[in-house]
Amino acid sequence: MPVTGRVGLVMSGGGARGAYEAGVLSYLFEDLPKHLGRPVHFDIVTGSSVGAVHACYVAASQQAASDGAALLDLWRSLSLDRVFAVGPTDLVRVPWQLLGLGSVGALLPATDRGIPERRPGLFDTEWLEELVLERIPWPALRQNLESGDLWALAVTATEIATGRSVVFVDTKNGTVPSWAKDPFVVGRAARIGPPHALASAAIPMIFPAVRIDRAFYCDGGLRLNTPLSPALRLGADRVLVIGLRHPRTAEEEDRLARRREENIGRPTYLLGKALNALLLDRIEYDIDRLRLFNAILESGVRAYGPAFLERVNEPIIAQRNAPYRIVRHCILRPSKDLGTVAAECLAHQSRSRGLRDWLSRSVVRYAGHGALGEADLLSYLFFDRCYAEHLIELGRHDAEHAAEELVRFFS
Repeated sequence: MPVTGRVGLVMSGGGARGAYEAGVLSYLFEDLPKHLGRPVHFDIVTGSSVGAVHACYVAASQQAASDGAALLDLWRSLSLDRVFAVGPTDLVRVPWQLLGLGSVGALLPATDRGIPERRPGLFDTEWLEELVLERIPWPALRQNLESGDLWALAVTATEIATGRSVVFVDTKNGTVPSWAKDPFVVGRAARIGPPHALASAAIPMIFPAVRIDRAFYCDGGLRLNTPLSPALRLGADRVLVIGLRHPRTAEEEDRLARRREENIGRPTYLLGKALNALLLDRIEYDIDRLRLFNAILESGVRAYGPAFLERVNEPIIAQRNAPYRIVRHCILRPSKDLGTVAAECLAHQSRSRGLRDWLSRSVVRYAGHGALGEADLLSYLFFDRCYAEHLIELGRHDAEHAAEELVRFFS
């Protein structure tokens, strides 16, 4: 049965946790079509942080039969030695930067391959630039937009100077729908390319901030309180959301709370929890809000008929430039805690004798094991094949477990 309305895909941020998204996408494009009877297709693709890199990839390659496998190859190509390439000069530079004594004004120059100026972070991201440039078929993105196979692509980045979330929107006609009257969220028409993906994925301090036009941008998940809004603003009538946080019941959280208190004094533990709040929690709140509005609108239509939506939306349109509507949704989340998976992977790795690999592992070890093996900060920085493999398999497993729900969503 054909899908009615526009189908949106929403992907959030989480650094190395993004390998889970890759596993889910692999199942969607390679395995789900066997149950669905046709290829999976998205009209609107949105993302922030590492989800922005995946969004660009899906938008450019969802017509290709092998796109799921190619995305997995990208994640499997990572290694700590490559990602955290620490040289002798870094032994001095990194501590100085952490203390605020480094050369703050120095910029990394633009490259002849289309990477703009960057404001340095603690680590070089040449590896990420290479992956974004070489693994995403950028010409195909333009073809998909021009042909109408893709309605819109949107990626979000945080404008450092103002703190605003800027949603870069790429459409065939180059227009952006009216946005909410929110001074901290701006919709901006753009011809999305590698700089936008790299900017959105730039974890503050750790990876370089990227210049786009006249401003510098960093991780898109830091400020956007409503991660679903770009897809809804662009007209998605149903949204598939890939979350990166393992859901626990209130009872489970209460059982863990006392033992977690022992780690409150550890800065790395607290930083990991802060990243969870900044990058992961908001999409959960946004889903709850969507469910609440759906329930209110559905109850109103049942009680008062279709005219209920019209009357309710009169003041709403005046306030936020767009009507409320009932939006069907499906969310996929990890069935295991990804911080625990990261701790387990690191614990089972053999120690290398190489200086660079030893230093790289030391940096990641400093990210720390929290209470009960919850290595939250580690889970964002552990760009390693072992960790990626585990998350890919977990993503595929969770998507397969939700196959019936996914078939209903797409049908």
